[in-house]
Amino acid sequence: MNTERSVNDFNPDELARTYGRIGLSRGLGTIARISGYAFRTPWLVAVALISTIIAASLQLLIPILLGQAIDQSQQLLTSAHATDGVSSIDEARAALWTTALMVLGVWILRGIFTTAQNYFAESVGHHTGYLLRLATYEKIQSLNFGFHDRVHSGDLITTGMLDVEGVRVFFSTGLVRVVLLSVLIGAGGYLLLSTDVTLGIMAMSFVPFVAWQSSAARLKLRITWLQLQERLSDLGKVMEENLGGIRVVRAFAGQNHEIAKFARTSASALALAQERVQIRVKSSSVMTLSFFVAMALVLWFGGGKVIAGEISVGTLASFLTFMTILQMPVRQLGLLVNSFARASTCGARVFKIIDLAPEVADSPTATPLVVSHGRLRFDNVDFNYPGVTNRSALSGISFEAGKGETIGIMGPPGSGKSTIAQLIPRFYDVSNGSITIDGQDIRSVTLQSLRRAVAVVQQESFLFTTSLENNIAYGDPWARDTRIERASESAQLHRYIMDLPDGYRTVVGERGASLSGGQQQRMAIARTLLLQPAVLVFDDSTAAVDATTERHIREEIQTGAAERITIIVAHRLSSLMHADRILFVDGGRIVESGSHRELLAAGGRYHALYELQVNPSPFTEQR
Repeated sequence: MNTERSVNDFNPDELARTYGRIGLSRGLGTIARISGYAFRTPWLVAVALISTIIAASLQLLIPILLGQAIDQSQQLLTSAHATDGVSSIDEARAALWTTALMVLGVWILRGIFTTAQNYFAESVGHHTGYLLRLATYEKIQSLNFGFHDRVHSGDLITTGMLDVEGVRVFFSTGLVRVVLLSVLIGAGGYLLLSTDVTLGIMAMSFVPFVAWQSSAARLKLRITWLQLQERLSDLGKVMEENLGGIRVVRAFAGQNHEIAKFARTSASALALAQERVQIRVKSSSVMTLSFFVAMALVLWFGGGKVIAGEISVGTLASFLTFMTILQMPVRQLGLLVNSFARASTCGARVFKIIDLAPEVADSPTATPLVVSHGRLRFDNVDFNYPGVTNRSALSGISFEAGKGETIGIMGPPGSGKSTIAQLIPRFYDVSNGSITIDGQDIRSVTLQSLRRAVAVVQQESFLFTTSLENNIAYGDPWARDTRIERASESAQLHRYIMDLPDGYRTVVGERGASLSGGQQQRMAIARTLLLQPAVLVFDDSTAAVDATTERHIREEIQTGAAERITIIVAHRLSSLMHADRILFVDGGRIVESGSHRELLAAGGRYHALYELQVNPSPFTEQR
């Protein structure tokens, strides 16, 4: 069954609000999927479960051994007093030593198998977490720009870290604990009831009460966990935005405001966390009380049976010892239930992402793009951004460009210039019409081959925290040093890099903080030029570069322009006046098209912008 959903269905906040109302079948389905990931390491699972069964069975032997030792000692001592024989006392002592050694041996074996249980159960959990974390990260990498436009990265980080962690511990705190309690309660209950039904019922009376109490606490903990996840996600958003805009915060002296905002969000999460602690403590206290009530009943009625000679002292001791052993595991029923609740909740959020179907993906019949003549064509293209239905970003866009041509695209902010640039490498799919390269619809070719042929230098330059060399060669890590240096020279960056103490091995700070805005843009240009694409798109990528440097970059780019299509999106006329054809876009439509001279002669929108930028009025100059 295909469980994938469209990215338009993904809403983390709505999921957190509504998941508490999801039925039992959905929760069990999530648990089943988590278990499926756990059982991908079958031998680890087998060792963990077998060790659990053996450890629980050995633990059940202890009350039996103690009861037998007490009865045996009592019989021997009674016989010794009756006959006044020293040999009977020695036999009693020997029997006690034998039992003590057997109990010690059983405890040692139980400890060994418990250690094996914990080790292998944790191993299964970590492997499960690894698989889910990798699957989540791979899915996030495959989702298109429309998904990331609408989903906050803080939500994704919370899901990829906290939610996966909640799923990871499920095997050791959930499935293994179910096996442990099943053996202890099932086998132990059978032994007690087969010995004395009345005392067995009294000894086990606290178990259903604890189960009921745990179920009641489960519902509260499940709801509060969802709410806590929301608040922790909000806390992550606040921190991420603060760190991302730390320079703005410092520049405007907004530290106190940011600290207060973080404190409010953190206090909200703390209050809910404390409420969860109160629920657990109250539940644990009630469970403990029920245990001692049951033990008092066993002592009272069991003592009466011992006096009446219906059972032996050793039998009563076995009952009490079993209850003591069972106390801690049964008290953990609340943790068991909470583990199932947390796993089903966290798993639902994780699988919500894993099941998403990318809107932009290779079709089943996709073939690699073959670039021969190098002809790009927009044929009556319409486009709407996902979730925006009341306004078209582009409407009726048609133009062609061949190898060696430079196309300039300009227009007012929000006119659709960058949208055109982002449709060429298929960051989004067109709503109507088609985009072809050498007659091949870009929706019918593989994304990998398309994005090797089409490279975009975007408006915002993102640099990784690594060396300058690795940043430039990101698209081709095996590029030779000469290619890296040539790309840097074309971007007017080589001389600057060579003046650094470590040259190309200089490490860039987080997000390129150690470089100026212009240097970051030139790094992005060098990274793209290294790929030598068939279609090179500059999406307002020289806005932070001074006019002289931009002219040098343009001259260098022109040297290889004959072998590719060059598309330049810009606000400054100086960036595209040299283009073979300029498209003036407004309201998502091409309103003017022609060369620089043709558009000036037409006296339209382009001419008005030229007069504003190149020949400002005297009044503007005075200002």
